[in-house]
Amino acid sequence: MIRTIVRPLALIALPALLLLAGCKGGLTPIKTLLDDPGRFDHQTVRIAGTVSHAIGVLGYGAYQLDDGTGTLTVVTKEGGAPREGAKVGAEGEFRSAFTLDNKTVAVLVESQRFTP
Repeated sequence: MIRTIVRPLALIALPALLLLAGCKGGLTPIKTLLDDPGRFDHQTVRIAGTVSHAIGVLGYGAYQLDDGTGTLTVVTKEGGAPREGAKVGAEGEFRSAFTLDNKTVAVLVESQRFTP
């Protein structure tokens, strides 16, 4: 009886684990976001990389995150901005302003920051 229960569970669990392992922690490459911004507009995404530029005032902040595939500006309403050179991850709502020629202007409105 246990064998008949365990086998179907293994058939479901194994593909799910393989899918999660292939997602690199659920991170979306910045290049993917910028290549098809309409697909991700107003969607919650997770990115991670190195802070290249940062500014913070009175708990608000903005910083650019570079993951090696591209750079995206992250804005935050609390917690300020991390220091330049820090390795951080951010989760939030991706917002695309416009695309002109080969340049996409977009931001991530941070809802949560994490250590990658």
